[in-house]
Amino acid sequence: MHRVVALVRPVQSVFELGCAVEVFGTKRPAVPQHYAFEVCTETPGPVPTTGGYAMAVSQGLSALETADTVIIPGWLPTEEPLSDLVCRSLLRAHARGARLVTICSGVFALARTGLLDGRSATTHWARAEQLRREFPRVRVEPDRLYVDHGDVATSAGAGAGFDLCLHLVQNDHGAAHAALLTRHMVLPPHREAGRAQYTPPPPPGNALNGLLKWAEERLDTPLSVDDLAAYLGVSPRTLARRFADQFDTSPGAWLLSRRVAAARTLLEETDLPVEAIAARVGLTSAVNLRRRFRSETGTTPGAYRRAFRVP
Repeated sequence: MHRVVALVRPVQSVFELGCAVEVFGTKRPAVPQHYAFEVCTETPGPVPTTGGYAMAVSQGLSALETADTVIIPGWLPTEEPLSDLVCRSLLRAHARGARLVTICSGVFALARTGLLDGRSATTHWARAEQLRREFPRVRVEPDRLYVDHGDVATSAGAGAGFDLCLHLVQNDHGAAHAALLTRHMVLPPHREAGRAQYTPPPPPGNALNGLLKWAEERLDTPLSVDDLAAYLGVSPRTLARRFADQFDTSPGAWLLSRRVAAARTLLEETDLPVEAIAARVGLTSAVNLRRRFRSETGTTPGAYRRAFRVP
């Protein structure tokens, strides 16, 4: 039996812990049981949760000494430091070969051990900038559902915890077993790590002298980078430098991201066919929209609409 131990703390997020419990700790008829699941905490006893109740956790950090996988299912508040005892326990587990896995905000705890220095990691899109700011030696990849280095793995927001856990099951016991598990859990097929997180489009701002708002109001026209530069009365090279300084991206990449964001809104809120949506957001054709949409989000317009259509 592969021993999986979840390290919890007050106030423990119940959904993130539930992801690990459902994948590794729930027995199901006709599904082979390959994992033994346990929960531990630094100070055994009642552990308050985000659900408003306390759960009784009897095991302390000694449970990590024989764990094959250690899961940190969230870490709230994210600013909470690691105690020396927890940090040493995690480092010892890693040194003897245990796999350390985080779900959502749990990456902040793992980052404090130093094990993510010089490596890529992800977290919920809303916390990505905080992670980048507090741990500049970590390469933050907010556009990924999860990042797995073998010995350490991190996932994005809560739902991506299922994706990472199922990915680990697939690595451990094969795709057929992972597919059997998802059918019993009544989950859609496992999503690959590279699929982009679904972030809500930010409101248009007035940066760059109103250029962004002006451009977003004209997405249905064939705007080019030259058009953006001309609006400000600068050269395309100067515009590129300003975008790099303020947004860490290029004008062309920003313009494409806004077209795709507008397409997402129309897919969510209207029944317009893909061809009409492509015209409205300036992507000219359904073929071009599908290609650009997949490159930006990792999925198709049709699949996105089925998942996020607003009734």
